[in-house]
Amino acid sequence: MPKLMSVEDCEELSTKQVHDLYRRYVSRSQVSLMNSFGFGRELVERAEGPWIYMRDGTRVLDLSGGVGVLNHGHNHPRVLAARERFARERRMEVHKAFFSPYVAALSHNIAELLPGDLAISYFPNSGAEANEGAIKMAYKYHGGRRNTILRADISFHGKTLGAGSLTGSAENHFQFPGLPNAVVYPYGDVEAVRAAVEATRKPDGKCDVYALMVEPFSASSLRSWSGPALTELRRLCTAEDIVLIFDEIYTGWGKTGTLFHFMRHEGLVPDILVYSKSLGGGKASISGYTAREPLFRKAYDRLSDVILHSTTYYGFGEETATAIEAVNVVVEDDYPARARAIEAILTPGLERIRKAYPEAVERTTGVGALHGVFLGGGPKLLDLAGKLVPGFTKDPRFRTKLITLSVIAHLYREHRVMTYYSPNVENPLMVAPTLVIEPAEIEYFLTALEETLAVGLRRLLTGFIREKAGAAW
Repeated sequence: MPKLMSVEDCEELSTKQVHDLYRRYVSRSQVSLMNSFGFGRELVERAEGPWIYMRDGTRVLDLSGGVGVLNHGHNHPRVLAARERFARERRMEVHKAFFSPYVAALSHNIAELLPGDLAISYFPNSGAEANEGAIKMAYKYHGGRRNTILRADISFHGKTLGAGSLTGSAENHFQFPGLPNAVVYPYGDVEAVRAAVEATRKPDGKCDVYALMVEPFSASSLRSWSGPALTELRRLCTAEDIVLIFDEIYTGWGKTGTLFHFMRHEGLVPDILVYSKSLGGGKASISGYTAREPLFRKAYDRLSDVILHSTTYYGFGEETATAIEAVNVVVEDDYPARARAIEAILTPGLERIRKAYPEAVERTTGVGALHGVFLGGGPKLLDLAGKLVPGFTKDPRFRTKLITLSVIAHLYREHRVMTYYSPNVENPLMVAPTLVIEPAEIEYFLTALEETLAVGLRRLLTGFIREKAGAAW
């Protein structure tokens, strides 16, 4: 008889026991990575709002926002209540022989909130799955007669084979097989997109591009397309009958100060909108993509194509019920306005810190509740550090990464503030709090960051490098 662990057993495990289990059954390298920041050396007891409560009785202010998942914060009471009611009343989770009132209602609500004729929705599990579904719909819309898809050099669409091949990120350092005929254009460059369309034109003059992937705001690089540029992309795609896909997996549900970032530009409507992260209210693994009605009708709306794209967990009962409540909270509590209020504190606060520590902070940027602190400089000690710390020897941005990691580690260790850094392009320290954070809590973070930088880069780096040299990265 195998010796299996119960849920109660999990709650009694020590940190060392969890590390041992990870090393044996999950990933040894993941243990080394998480221990580098200090996060992995403790276990969490519970979490609420912007706070994580540790087993030792201390608490940590979470400025990571769950990398886009926690717009509602940890364990939002309304989201919890919706899930508890679903379970208590023993509602049905999944059965494809019956219609789901939750799928119907969630689709209706999203259509009510989105502009134009964005009306037909599908709800898989992850953002990568949603992007895969959107790409398949675009390809099917053209009946397989077009073969080229365009994606930006700076982008993040997921890590599956298809979505991963459309992701332009430093995280993708290993070349997996992917979608054929994926053409790369520079982020934000309309003329480059236009040139790519022309370069892939067929001998008969017809367009060969079936889809254009766009992140209106790049959460990994903190760059954005201008309104006029997005409008020009819309004109180009309409003229060439290219399916325009907006990926707002991270930036949706109020994060940047509007319900979706593209909605700040009046009259702008993509052909397909992809979203995930905070759709589940921090408790459900659910994503979605919503298409313009004519696009869906042409691609899939015939009896023979009804299940041409489907998944077992599509529209899972408790997940869709959770998403209904999560979206209602976003609207009723005006999360876009909350993001704008956070921006009103973070933008001047981070700029004040930049001016106070110009030797460490090169620049800050951001919108809503999604900001980045770009750190640089550092002593000559860093020239040696790249040779001492495994994994950094051949990394052209090892200086920036070491500085950013040392600040993240100090914020956590000394001030109990949790942040993260973007692995893409310039590796900024990310400040992306939940939208339920209070002004005083944002000010606490700003004070903690200022006090951390006051320690000085040399001391921050010396301590960090001394601890990490010789470790497996």
